[in-house]
Amino acid sequence: MSTSVTLSQLSWSAPDGTPVLSDLDAVFGAERSGLVGRNGSGKTTLLRLIAGELRPRSGQVGCDGRVAMLRQDVQFAAGETIAELFEAREALALLDRAEAGLAGIDELAEADWTLPARMAAALDRCGLALDPQAPLSDLSGGERTRGGLAALLFAEPDLLLLDEPTNNLDRAGRTLVAEVLRDWRRAAIVVSHDRELLEEMDAIVELSELGARRYGGGYSAYRAWKAREIEAARHDLADAEKDRAAQKRRAQQAAERKARKDSRGRKGRAKGGQPKILLDAAKERAEGSGGAGARLREDRRAATEARVAAAREAIEIVAPLAMEISPTGLARSRVVLRLDRVSAGPDPDRPVIRDLSLVMTGPERIAITGPNGSGKTTLLDLVAGRRAPCAGTARLEVACAYLDQHVDLLAPGMSLRDAYKRLNPAAPEMECRAALARFRFRAEDGLRQAGSLSGGERLRAGLACTIGRPVPPALLILDEPTNHLDLDGIEALEAALIGYDGALLVVSHDEAFLDRLRLDRRVELGGGRDGFGLF
Repeated sequence: MSTSVTLSQLSWSAPDGTPVLSDLDAVFGAERSGLVGRNGSGKTTLLRLIAGELRPRSGQVGCDGRVAMLRQDVQFAAGETIAELFEAREALALLDRAEAGLAGIDELAEADWTLPARMAAALDRCGLALDPQAPLSDLSGGERTRGGLAALLFAEPDLLLLDEPTNNLDRAGRTLVAEVLRDWRRAAIVVSHDRELLEEMDAIVELSELGARRYGGGYSAYRAWKAREIEAARHDLADAEKDRAAQKRRAQQAAERKARKDSRGRKGRAKGGQPKILLDAAKERAEGSGGAGARLREDRRAATEARVAAAREAIEIVAPLAMEISPTGLARSRVVLRLDRVSAGPDPDRPVIRDLSLVMTGPERIAITGPNGSGKTTLLDLVAGRRAPCAGTARLEVACAYLDQHVDLLAPGMSLRDAYKRLNPAAPEMECRAALARFRFRAEDGLRQAGSLSGGERLRAGLACTIGRPVPPALLILDEPTNHLDLDGIEALEAALIGYDGALLVVSHDEAFLDRLRLDRRVELGGGRDGFGLF
């Protein structure tokens, strides 16, 4: 069946009345569509409306097939197992009773003896070998995501809705999701900022203040179209500002001509060469003509200003976020970090990092890679002084800023202004405001509490408070920095980090992000005889 989704004048508001989607019209065909847009544009909300989890404030959602949705974080209650993900608990219990000879004749007629094998095949397709009775609480976030995807494939829906499916996955998991979607032959709508995954899409649909706009092809084609749109918007703004300048010149010239003419008129009246009645009539005609001209000029001025404002608004909508990092002045010969045969982990008897030595010098760029559970975050905590080694020594020789996945440096009840001032106590007010504004926290946004921010906003605020300083730290430590950023935010962060002259230590499963950083080397955990490898 060819499944499609039609949105007609769709509107939805948050419980506090804030509009999220307004009069949205869109059609999703029987293809794999990547749904993108800035944080807060309503992507997850739209998926939930299509899935029927939310009711629109107005408008309609039309879908002619069965829908299944995978949330960013697989939700589960205490005691629930893999069987609950597949909605197969009762069916499996029936098979257990049948095997024990406890099922009635009517029950036996309903038994699905192929169920365990089909469930195992779906789990295997997603790289899992789990018993249906395995508790969800015992699984990692990535394993729960894989299990949820397996359950969706098992259900064989006509429309697959995926909300950031690769966020909790390591490199192998991301590759698996891409392969699943590559083989998917029905409709799918995928919210993601994973550019490798978006490259697999048949189309990209962007949500913005202008509505929903479809771009044929994958991520590269979408970015090419966006670049052309930005160039066109800048051209329109330049034309509008040029017209405004020309109009100001014409108005000034008209005012100067009128002043000269008025001066001549006053001199003529003073000489008394013409009858007063004729002079008064000429004055009235001049004033009438001047008033009509002034009204016409004012109408033209208002139209030009409106055109400039519209062009500036278009630039704000389509232009990506820009981030700037000031120079650190880090010398190439300066030792930044020394790790000497360190071991670390929650259990001193079974450390996840064993006997690791590393020297970081000057503005090196090092990525810490490895599968989930290999100790990447443990190593970053060790470098930043959040964790002591079980053995060996760790010495940080320069100032550092550490942005963890949850940006814990931002206290929930603290305003962004106060957070910046806490980390930069000597900073004047103008510096604080400017740093926040560079990361799109303008004017009263600086008074927002950190606890009210979305994940992407928290990371932007954390970046503003650390690398937004006039003299940023010589070492920047980032743990999965792209997880909660939208596409514009990721590209802006990449551009800023490319220009950063300090040392960089980063953990990320986003290969496109790592490739853009121009790494000097990688430290891969979980491999080699000693549990790590240097590349």
